[in-house]
Amino acid sequence: MDAGVHFGHLRRKWNPAMAPYIFMEKNGIHIIDLNKTEIKLNEAAAAMKQIAKSGRKILFVATKKQAKDIVAEKVKAVNMPYVTERWPGGMLTNFPTIRKAVKKMSAIDKMATDGTFETLSKRERLQIARQRAKLEKNLGSIADLTRLPAAMFIVDVHKEYIAVREANRLNIPVFAMVDTNSDPRNIDFPIPSNDDASKSIALIIDFVTESVAEGLNERKMEKEKEATDSKAKAEKKLEKNKEKFEDAKEKTEEKPERKRIKAEKVEVKAAAKVEKSEVKEEPKEEPKAEKAEVKEEPKVEPKAEKVEVKEEPKEEPKVEPKAEKVEVKEEPKEEPKAEKVEVKEEPKAE
Repeated sequence: MDAGVHFGHLRRKWNPAMAPYIFMEKNGIHIIDLNKTEIKLNEAAAAMKQIAKSGRKILFVATKKQAKDIVAEKVKAVNMPYVTERWPGGMLTNFPTIRKAVKKMSAIDKMATDGTFETLSKRERLQIARQRAKLEKNLGSIADLTRLPAAMFIVDVHKEYIAVREANRLNIPVFAMVDTNSDPRNIDFPIPSNDDASKSIALIIDFVTESVAEGLNERKMEKEKEATDSKAKAEKKLEKNKEKFEDAKEKTEEKPERKRIKAEKVEVKAAAKVEKSEVKEEPKEEPKAEKAEVKEEPKVEPKAEKVEVKEEPKEEPKVEPKAEKVEVKEEPKEEPKAEKVEVKEEPKAE
């Protein structure tokens, strides 16, 4: 009540969609129901706390004169992006182009540190410095915003209608202070309150930024807890590894004794093998010699006998039959020829 959060606009400027949040009318001015304002503010703060706890960014938009300095001061402490100058058209829907402008600003800063500024003329340096100041004024607060924000907080919905449209197009949830002359239907988390008084704006922004800070602190605590848990796990692993190493050491110390025992066993086995080999060598030599003698005698005698038997029959039959055949053929040929000649001569003479 002291901050004037309950004061709305004149009756003739009201929006019928705000009827559920209006308590009454007094002197032609609508009075906002603070009970509903409290409920909606708590809902919005809880949702923003969860978003901050998840590590995502919330973009604060307030280009009003009454809200500029308040938002810049409060939001900078929470390390969230904000826009307090003119809303650059297409900042969300054409985000890559905005990122190029931010990179250009960082490139100018790099030129100043590298020493390339000194090589430029005085006029060029002045132009670049003016360009850098302009970019810093409009986009300096969103230099750390590398991707689209997870949510938006708007102070005056009626004035920042372009930002609301872009957020609705990209399905980004919108948290906003909604006065009696604004339309709350396009707002996901409307907070019915006076958006013209600086005290009212400061009160709402304080409450919201505190919830965001709580979310960030909880995130930090969770990270620290995870870090401590990981350290504890690492220490446990080290202890287990040490125990394993000690067990391995003890085993390595026991191994020489086992090796010595094994070596003695091997020596005993080798000695037993040597004795067995000596016993086996004596009977193996005698039977081999006997077998060799037995084999040599029968091999030589049968070969000699076979040679003699084969030579005798081959010489006799080949010589005798040939001589007989020649004698038989010569005798019958000469006798018949002589007889025939004598018979023919006798009748011719008579």
